[in-house]
Amino acid sequence: MFQEKYDVIVVGAGHAGSEAAAAAANMGSKTLLVTMNLQTIAQMSCNPAMGGIAKGQIVREIDAMGGYSGIVSDKTAIQFKMLNKSKGPAMWSPRVQSDRMRFAETWRLMLESTPNLDFYQEMISGIIVENGIIKGVRTSLGLTIEGNSVVLTNGTFLNGLIHIGEKQFGGGRAGEKASTGITKDLIDLGFEAGRMKTGTPPRVDGRSLNFSKMIEQPGDEIPEKFSYSDKTTTLKNQRSCHMSYTSLDVHDILREGFNRSPMFNGSIQSLGPRYCPSIEDKINRFADKDRHQLFVEPEGWDTVEYYINGFSTSLPEDIQFKALRKVAGFENVKFFRPGYAIEYDYFPPTQLKHTLETKLVSGLYFAGQINGTTGYEEAASQGLMAGINAHLKVREKEPFILQRNEAYIGVLIDDLITKGTEEPYRMFTSRAEYRTLLRQDNADFRLTPKSFEIGLAGEERMRKMEEKKRKSSAFVQFFKDTSVAPEEMNPIFQARESALVQQSDKMFKFFSRPEITMEDMRGIGSVAKYISENDLDDEMIQQTEIQVKYSGYIAKEKNNADKLNRLEGLKIPASFDYSKLKSLSYEAREKLSKIKPATVSQASRISGVSPNDVSVLLVYMGR
Repeated sequence: MFQEKYDVIVVGAGHAGSEAAAAAANMGSKTLLVTMNLQTIAQMSCNPAMGGIAKGQIVREIDAMGGYSGIVSDKTAIQFKMLNKSKGPAMWSPRVQSDRMRFAETWRLMLESTPNLDFYQEMISGIIVENGIIKGVRTSLGLTIEGNSVVLTNGTFLNGLIHIGEKQFGGGRAGEKASTGITKDLIDLGFEAGRMKTGTPPRVDGRSLNFSKMIEQPGDEIPEKFSYSDKTTTLKNQRSCHMSYTSLDVHDILREGFNRSPMFNGSIQSLGPRYCPSIEDKINRFADKDRHQLFVEPEGWDTVEYYINGFSTSLPEDIQFKALRKVAGFENVKFFRPGYAIEYDYFPPTQLKHTLETKLVSGLYFAGQINGTTGYEEAASQGLMAGINAHLKVREKEPFILQRNEAYIGVLIDDLITKGTEEPYRMFTSRAEYRTLLRQDNADFRLTPKSFEIGLAGEERMRKMEEKKRKSSAFVQFFKDTSVAPEEMNPIFQARESALVQQSDKMFKFFSRPEITMEDMRGIGSVAKYISENDLDDEMIQQTEIQVKYSGYIAKEKNNADKLNRLEGLKIPASFDYSKLKSLSYEAREKLSKIKPATVSQASRISGVSPNDVSVLLVYMGR
């Protein structure tokens, strides 16, 4: 049936699998995407939204490299918000509410129009490995599919178990069966496995809600978009979300179900996401709080289905229903389906290389929740990197690895394989020590050239990035070179309650004042004329403002990153025997031997490896 041998086989078609398949195929690999249900490609299993704090930066990074997530998000958005706009640009994070059905449909259509990509619907029940090298996969019907590399992106499906109160049943998602067989094969090969859990809220009928009792949450007045490409446009119309709150009455009802909750009666013992706890976990852990926010999010342009963000739960259906009816605006709520928790297998990511290839089996890659992460964006970025590296491995080319100072994706992967995770990992801006460099506005500057070099990002993306870079740099230089008189600047300073000046000076100096904005500067005739004559778009203008206002911070952080890169250049052989370095602490020897860091810099980030241990390594390596 499968007469040819594929370069890359991707197992699972969630966000990780879809990006992996698209990347490998677009780079020229003959790729097969295998999933249990072709109707649920890139299904939004949880909330109908993309982006958010740090996650929005990841989507922009995926887009800058030629992935599909940004384009699909723009095409199917119903609302756009730039979060943290009151803070500095290092914290700005784009987020969209998505039309759930159109999101999955758009992903499928984009994948179907991708050359070199085949599809097959069936459960993969095992992998084929010979002498430590991947050879292909086995299907549940006993078919063998040969492949030079395999990317596993199984999401929550590996031995998935759904919990609603005291009821339990196998499943990888509501209405879909679990995947079995792969975990056993991997354990037999020597992999370490674990269990994690996540939860999802009830979905309700919007026609039964009273929105007048809630607080409206509209999108941005001037919405932006994710993709740097011209394939998408900004939203002209948007749908509002709404916000309500729980109360002490709600909490009391929820507590009635604690003795029947799988979280409290021992049915669930695995860890869930710390930063997205269930509602019962919130009221248990934060007993002093008398209310919690609930975000009421529409599932699309035309549907009446709503997602109750903040009410993730595995409590019995009757308790969920009774409690939610005590929330303002939900007095007559009707359920489409109750919330539930799901437990699934994952594999501690310290078993991976920076390429996301497993250390035990050559040509086998893991991406997404199988690595212990949570979130569409984290999964999609891993899929993209695994797809890229699977293609490069098959072509016998150098691997593609992003450093911590180059991308949030680099931080994510390095955190996973260096530190591991015992709870679902979620990205935050605080995890990135170089977040001033890793802003959402400059992902194209950082990553499009790298992706173009390996053959993923196209020429049009590269041309667009170069034009933006050239024009914004020239605009920065204009501010440095052009003087402005006090009579032009003082009215602006006066309006902004900023100190007046007595003599002319360069615009760059005046613009650098924290209280002065680009909008202020555009009121100066020469600035307005420059923008018009040079045909600058909003992205170029925004980029210029950031480069002017944060030039000192950016230069300082770049200097710190350069120091890090010197340690990144100190490679440690994979076969290095740490047991012979008696000057290392016992814990350091143990951790280093297990994780086998590729560089001294990576070694320094391993929990339990002290600065003194790093010094020992440097001395041994003659540095």
